[in-house]
Amino acid sequence: MRFIELTGKMLASIIDDKELTAEDLKSAKVGDETIVRINEQGDIEVRRKNKWSVIGGLLGDYAHRIPQATGLDWV
Repeated sequence: MRFIELTGKMLASIIDDKELTAEDLKSAKVGDETIVRINEQGDIEVRRKNKWSVIGGLLGDYAHRIPQATGLDWV
């Protein structure tokens, strides 16, 4: 499966309230420097000490929105 990795800060700037709110990110312990990744199906995963945890998903045109916002391709 391919992903785009980004920081919690970048994720917060990309998502809208229909996907995750600031409170959702806080509850999931996603801070500005937290490493997150998004897969091509739109699942948002957070890097924990020894695993990745799914915290939600993206809606809409994320397949184009995420690469455009981050400048990265799916790898």
